[in-house]
Amino acid sequence: MAAKGITYEEILRDLKARKFAPVYYLMGDEDYYIDKLSDAIVDAALSAEERDFNLDILYGSEADADKVVELAHAYPMMAERRVVLIREAQAIRSLEGLEAYLAHLTPTTVLVFCHKHGKLDMRKAAGKAIQQVGVVFESKRLYDNQLAPFVTQYFRKHNTDIEPQAVQMLVGHIGADLCRLTTEMDKLLLALPDSGNRVVGAALVEAQTGMSKDFNDFELQAALAQRDVFRANQIVKYYQGNPRSFFIGRTLTNLFTFFSDVMLAYYAPERTDASIASWLGKTEWKVRTDIGPARRNYSGVKVMQILSEIRKTDAQSKGVGGVKTPHEELLQDLIFYILH
Repeated sequence: MAAKGITYEEILRDLKARKFAPVYYLMGDEDYYIDKLSDAIVDAALSAEERDFNLDILYGSEADADKVVELAHAYPMMAERRVVLIREAQAIRSLEGLEAYLAHLTPTTVLVFCHKHGKLDMRKAAGKAIQQVGVVFESKRLYDNQLAPFVTQYFRKHNTDIEPQAVQMLVGHIGADLCRLTTEMDKLLLALPDSGNRVVGAALVEAQTGMSKDFNDFELQAALAQRDVFRANQIVKYYQGNPRSFFIGRTLTNLFTFFSDVMLAYYAPERTDASIASWLGKTEWKVRTDIGPARRNYSGVKVMQILSEIRKTDAQSKGVGGVKTPHEELLQDLIFYILH
């Protein structure tokens, strides 16, 4: 039953069809998919009434292979199966001895390991045994160019549209933390009417998250793309007067990603918006409004210099060199360098 490269959607599909693996090893750097899958396994395997006697939850720091095997060998009570769920499995003391259980599985037990912020070494005996009989899923962090499609699809599954500016506001403000991102999106869904035209716009994002629709990293990128000195400085001044809306690490990451995309756009096989969008994995809207104008307003040499300056600013913001300059001043100096 080994499953190499199985996807999140494939596991959900099997659970819906009530096809259970005897062992699931969920691991990786992205907590969101691990949490969603472990919840889905429990929901599919046990009804609410069955969980009192048939769901055991352990934490890795308090468990070892012997304890896991002891629980896995138990039989269900007034239910078809039981679930043994090990949270924070990366902290488990040892998996030595688990191979014996995996060679003689209890057919009514579903064993679930949640290993966050890392991976099990599949070259070791336990890893090889799990691969032979169970499902191994690696939860990877999304790349920056995957975040906007993730947001759009999330709303689409809830019969809701979202405007491009609202997407960029969410992605630019929150980044690749999917747990936090989905929490904010759920708040926005609750704020919409139950029926009628369900569209998330920039104004709703502003109202629900406290993020300004006019002064944010997305608008800063747009101003820099157009080389609009006045608008860019307006946003910097806003950040200086509203420090809670400004986190230099996030802003520098967003700027570095943006200018990296501009640099890559120079190497697109064709110069149309559609071709560049396909080359970068971005939407045509993003190319047309930001990346395209920046490509025309900055030379390749200047973009390379900008990327170097962003790295330098990032190092300074972390205290490299021993000089502690206020983050607002660092941003102001960086924006001046970009525009001149």
